[in-house]
Amino acid sequence: MQVISSREFRQNQKKYFEKIDMGEQIIVQRGKDKSYTLTPVLEDDLYFTPSMVERIAQSIEQVKEGKITKISSKEELKKLLEI
Repeated sequence: MQVISSREFRQNQKKYFEKIDMGEQIIVQRGKDKSYTLTPVLEDDLYFTPSMVERIAQSIEQVKEGKITKISSKEELKKLLEI
């Protein structure tokens, strides 16, 4: 783990991104009371993954085809969600 200043990070971003890619943890200290951990974003972290986009497209098609369930009350929602 390495703690660096925000100035150091700005001046050497490439260097620190490469260290992060190699698995090193980098913490950027900003002022006296704020710190940030830099971590790579993995495909699993992305909300709109290809599989999620496909699920959304399928859901849109189901709505167009009228294959929907209308919920009118809290009780109906609980029943649908099985809670």
